[in-house]
Amino acid sequence: MAAPTLQDGIDRAGSPVRLLWKPDLSPWTPEVVEREYAGWRQEQRAWHESVALCDLSHHMFDTIVEGPDATRLLSAVSANNYEKFAVGQAKQFIPVAPDGNIVTDGILLREADQRYALSGIPAAQNWVKYHGEKGGYDVTFATDPSSAFRGGADPRIFRYQLQGPLAAQLVERAFGGPLPATRFFHTTPVTLDGIALRALRHGMAGQPGFEFIGEWKDAQFVLDALLTAGEEFGLIRVGALAYPTASMDSGWIPSPTPAVYTAPELADYRRHIGLFGIEGQRPLHGSYFSENIEDFYCSPYELGYGGSISFNHDFIGRDALRKAKDAAPRTKVTLVFDPEDVRQVLGADPGFVHSYGRYRVETGSGLVGVTYQSDSFDPVGTVLSLALLDKAHAEPGTEVSVVWGEHPGPGTDPDADLGLPRIRATVHPSPYDEHARTRYRRDV
Repeated sequence: MAAPTLQDGIDRAGSPVRLLWKPDLSPWTPEVVEREYAGWRQEQRAWHESVALCDLSHHMFDTIVEGPDATRLLSAVSANNYEKFAVGQAKQFIPVAPDGNIVTDGILLREADQRYALSGIPAAQNWVKYHGEKGGYDVTFATDPSSAFRGGADPRIFRYQLQGPLAAQLVERAFGGPLPATRFFHTTPVTLDGIALRALRHGMAGQPGFEFIGEWKDAQFVLDALLTAGEEFGLIRVGALAYPTASMDSGWIPSPTPAVYTAPELADYRRHIGLFGIEGQRPLHGSYFSENIEDFYCSPYELGYGGSISFNHDFIGRDALRKAKDAAPRTKVTLVFDPEDVRQVLGADPGFVHSYGRYRVETGSGLVGVTYQSDSFDPVGTVLSLALLDKAHAEPGTEVSVVWGEHPGPGTDPDADLGLPRIRATVHPSPYDEHARTRYRRDV
């Protein structure tokens, strides 16, 4: 019997929203790594005050796209600029659906002229593989899933990320000198005691640092070497609780809803991908609710990817995306919750708050936006949210309120007054961190 497809799941549930609305599930945190090493508060402070090490080896899918048509395929399914894409460079991958909304993002690294590595949640990789197979492109795909789906096997590669104000000093100590000058989101080959690595100038929290990538057989040796070199710099390992909160600093929204659930021209795509993947299982919940899944979609422009979009080639969704360039109604912001309201609503010591809930953001005029991720953030002493707000209400300093709680979902009016508490919040820029916002991407 064939495995159920995403379209099967939608048909059985009655709608995409009825398939995905799951208000009682625990939020995702990275697999395999310890939940905490030094405590989530201290781990969050480490990438601001000293140096932090994140193990990114386990929670992402990696797909190698290789062959004579690799560039042609990727160019056809994404809005990135492939004319200015050097070997060794990485980019935020921007695939869009026919309506111009994002499928989801990923990190695309050009390893050779016709070999790319696409990393992240698998929705973007599923999109590329489907079009590669259906379009007859001369490419091959090799996917290494996350450790949650690897059946106990080791990853193909390791990724260790060092970031923080002392990261450069730690790297010099570990490698016996500074690394070659490397542009932002570019890689450079390096060796550590004879072990070949690739160093990517990147950090999830928007702090100075590198991501070191190598073969899994060398993982433990490299980890031990970095930990030993980091002792004098106060290196702290980051656990599964603190790690997802790094996106608060960098302003990266990690969970946009893939815009693939309703378009008639994507019916074959929905019948092609499995029900038990990211598209059929990533839950929706929060105080914001709509029966129309398209109300959960978002544009790459709203996510802040406008500077990475290129119209110098044809790609799926190109015309719709061009029309959205000056028409995107929302913009990305950081919301800083009122600490006293947090204590009143969540308790005197709310502990660790981590949610991907779509919570309503309101002013006196009503609904003005929705959150995408909310986290306790110890360096600020309260909860922060990444949100998309109507541009008219997105000016820093604007006072809003966040409706905190869970809408029951289908069967209840989306605008019903459920008596849920409201937490006052203030609009701040995104990225929230000043370094990430102004200096992180400079080529120094």
